[in-house]
Amino acid sequence: QFQVMESGGGLVQPGGSLTLSCTASKAYSTVYPVAWYREVPGKEREFVAEVSRRGTNYTDSVKGRFTVSKDGAGKMAYLQMNDVKPEDTGVYFCSVQLLNGVHWGQGTQVTVSL
Repeated sequence: QFQVMESGGGLVQPGGSLTLSCTASKAYSTVYPVAWYREVPGKEREFVAEVSRRGTNYTDSVKGRFTVSKDGAGKMAYLQMNDVKPEDTGVYFCSVQLLNGVHWGQGTQVTVSL
């Protein structure tokens, strides 16, 4: 069974950096898109970034600050977060879209605060 798990969240000060990891239970091709979403209480889960064989895509609020990547045909994907802001606070989820559906992790909490 294919599973993914996020890690790397924590407390970071505004202007700081954090790297989130998305570890899959087995390796998968770059053909399959990997996306990051975030969720805050009272709001819908929102798209943050995606990497696929077509390239990368970001929501406007993180362009120039976040970088999404995949380790080729391996198990890992990453979200490098630079110059973080309080509004980046939330639970971050990664999703991998395979032929048999979209697979989500349990999320990792990111808190941006002094």
